[in-house]
Amino acid sequence: MLIGALIIGAILVIAIIVIYNGLVRAKIRVDEAWSDITVQLKRRSDLIPNLVNTVKGYAKHEKEVFQKVTEARTAVMNAKGVKETADADNMFEGALKSLFAVAEAYPDLKANENFKQLQDELVDTEDKIQAARRFYNGSVRDLNTKIKVFPTNVFAGMLGFKERDFYEVEESERANIQKPTEVSFDK
Repeated sequence: MLIGALIIGAILVIAIIVIYNGLVRAKIRVDEAWSDITVQLKRRSDLIPNLVNTVKGYAKHEKEVFQKVTEARTAVMNAKGVKETADADNMFEGALKSLFAVAEAYPDLKANENFKQLQDELVDTEDKIQAARRFYNGSVRDLNTKIKVFPTNVFAGMLGFKERDFYEVEESERANIQKPTEVSFDK
């Protein structure tokens, strides 16, 4: 009987260790993914002053657009947490769209090699940001799933693991996305 209790105790301890280690790995993956996002957002923020200065050389009277880009850049750099960063990033993307709309009105600017190079670097960075967001959201999904499913959910709260927020787009951006239609296989 004592041996049976020891075996059950050992199995329970091993199960808790395995569950804990799985939660720790998932949390570290989320932290790594968040770091990837912040690195790419910083990279984009570092490109913006050069881009703004290049556009300013051609479109000096577009002060409001430049101010919005600068304010949005500052908001992203000062954001804390996932929600605040996502909101600031959405505002920043809107300001960048305005900046590129201004650039469209200046053919000489669009032909400028420096502008083209900055635009290419920005497109590359945007692609990296999107990939980092997908990796982050996938990691959050995995962690949140572990926290919610049995038997991990029994220990996750006791061990101090909490669900994380997804990196989501603004509601106005979501409105442009069509919901997939339901497919029925009943015929």
